[in-house]
Amino acid sequence: MKYGIPMSVKEEHEALHAELVRASREPGAIGESAGEVMRLLKVHIAKEEQFALPPLALLPRLVKGEFDNDMGKVLEMTQRLKAELPAMLEEHRFIIRALKALVDAAKEYDRVDLAELAHKLIHHSRLEEETLYPASLLVGEYVALRLGLKR
Repeated sequence: MKYGIPMSVKEEHEALHAELVRASREPGAIGESAGEVMRLLKVHIAKEEQFALPPLALLPRLVKGEFDNDMGKVLEMTQRLKAELPAMLEEHRFIIRALKALVDAAKEYDRVDLAELAHKLIHHSRLEEETLYPASLLVGEYVALRLGLKR
């Protein structure tokens, strides 16, 4: 079974990306800053979609007490997340630095809407660090325990 990213997370990523694309089309420092954020996010989001977020799709089933051995397929993803988490958090630091440059550019041109976009993206990064990544890792730990695997 292949696990997709929870729809709520996928839709939020898509909405933020669409706003960022619009910002990148702005002239001058705003467009340049938004373009840099997009460049940094491209590789990072690919990692999230490949292994960091799909284990979250199991949460509704696990909360209901449902379990099957096929869920063990997420262990490879959660092990990779655990191994790559320090690098992903470092990527967040670079992304947030670029988002702060976007905030500065937006303020310079009195673009409150684009400063708010940057703040939404910063908030989303914190949400991933504080909630989504740890939840994904816990899914892996729980599945391993249910399968009787030592970790």
